[in-house]
Amino acid sequence: MNTNNINTIEETYDAIVVGTGISGGWAAKELCENGLKTLVLERGRMIKHIEDYTTAHKDPWEFPNLGVATREIIKQKPKQHRTGYATRQETEHFFVDDLKHPYNEDKRFDWIRGYHVGGRSLTWGRQSYRLSDIDFEANKKEGIAVDWPIRYKDIAPWYDKVEEYIGVSGENLGLKQLPDQKLLKPMNLNCVEKHLKGVLAESFDDGRLLTIGRTAHITEGSKPGQGRSTCQYRNRCSRGCPFAAYFSSITSTLPAAEATGNMTLRPNSIAHEVIYDDITKKAIGVKVTDAETKEVFIYKAKIIFLCASAIASASILLQSKSERFPDGLGNDSGELGRNIMDHHFHVGARAKADGFEDKIEKGRRANGLYIPRFRNLGGNTNTKEFTRGYGYQGGASRSNVSEMVAELKYGPELKEAILKPGEWNVNLLAFGETLPNHDNKMYMDYEKLDQWGLPTVTFDADLRENELAMRKDMQEQAVNMLTAAGYKDVEGYDNSKGKALGLGIHEMGTARMGRDPKTSVLNEFNQVHTCTNVYVTDGAFMTSSGCQNPSLTYMAFTARAANHAAEQFKKNNI
Repeated sequence: MNTNNINTIEETYDAIVVGTGISGGWAAKELCENGLKTLVLERGRMIKHIEDYTTAHKDPWEFPNLGVATREIIKQKPKQHRTGYATRQETEHFFVDDLKHPYNEDKRFDWIRGYHVGGRSLTWGRQSYRLSDIDFEANKKEGIAVDWPIRYKDIAPWYDKVEEYIGVSGENLGLKQLPDQKLLKPMNLNCVEKHLKGVLAESFDDGRLLTIGRTAHITEGSKPGQGRSTCQYRNRCSRGCPFAAYFSSITSTLPAAEATGNMTLRPNSIAHEVIYDDITKKAIGVKVTDAETKEVFIYKAKIIFLCASAIASASILLQSKSERFPDGLGNDSGELGRNIMDHHFHVGARAKADGFEDKIEKGRRANGLYIPRFRNLGGNTNTKEFTRGYGYQGGASRSNVSEMVAELKYGPELKEAILKPGEWNVNLLAFGETLPNHDNKMYMDYEKLDQWGLPTVTFDADLRENELAMRKDMQEQAVNMLTAAGYKDVEGYDNSKGKALGLGIHEMGTARMGRDPKTSVLNEFNQVHTCTNVYVTDGAFMTSSGCQNPSLTYMAFTARAANHAAEQFKKNNI
């Protein structure tokens, strides 16, 4: 990094947003719609809706070797390749090159990244569930880590706002552990999933239920003004959706921000330091390195939103050192970069279902089943082996070889393939809560620099005793459910690769919220306790993880924080 030639941009923005994904898009939208002139920074390249979805319409046989990763791709992405999907030819261009963007591991951590406008909102799994007061109160009740500074009632209106805007389909169940939501009509369960749903209701007395997943797909109508239409059941979502049927920031929140005339979007801009002024005791701007030219710029603003992802936002704060903050901006508590959480998975059971040979599926549903948490909710759901709980995702399907071979798409071979599809297979995949732990951390290595002269991240985090005990139950209960259904060849599994953090792509907790600046980084509005014009609204703020997919929660907290910032800005309080 060239520190001798720093270009200070004279224009002062009202706000700067770092990151353009799930959280950054919402911050940009809300700030711009509130009238704030906002600079949005993205470290990666520009992505344009439809135009840059280069594989969206390709069939499997159009990729060499059916899309399996080539040796060259694996060479460039050795860590990303551990996911099993980030190096497939149809999507690998949406994931980073590990050699160009290195990180270090004291313990294995699968850091899955997409550096481009839209970030991981282009490739996310779209499952969208609310946290409940069971989640917000658990730390306090159990004496674990610190208490959340908010409760469900504080965030519920913002969940409403986000769901109504992005479009979430699914079925409300009236469960205390899974609050009802503003939902579009649900996608359909198939015949085997309906059978399993009935079995669970009849065979278990602990309240376990099976439903269709709640997913950020438009299933009815459209989103006026967003140019988004209903899901076409192509199930090629991770390639980018030309119909904009699922939510991503580049088809929804960023266009809304742009439409106000208040947004300036700058891709290829690596933000790496928030600049703190010792006199005003506020942040005054962000230091940025141009990813292409390596020039260094300082952009000024009155409000800073860090939405770069939990690890990236924490790394920016850790690099933001000053006389007041020698260990990183807002790090008086020593908790910055600590308490890394993710959802642990790759554990469950699979089986084959007989008796449904006369049934086939129509379309390619981009969704699966969901079994909400049923452990440690009171009464006979409690267990002494571990605290918190888990849910299951997965589904039933039957394979059809014609999907993979071009020649079988035509003529009599196609007819035969349709008449003789494969067996019905069922899979229940558990996602478990990870407890916050001070010793699960990331830190900056100032000896190992990247190509821009910036320090690299090192991970030292792992699953602990509670998670390992939970995994045994996650597998056992999956086996019990499939066995109760009478399916054959029931097989439990606990893949070793799932025992490393990161694969859930739900990294959280590196700048947690809390009530006390001595034990947390952020307050109840996602502001840095000791520098209140800096907000952090990606997964970094999470005080505990729940077992639900967290992106909906990031969006709700971001909308709440951005409106709080806009209100404070208009009152000259920030």
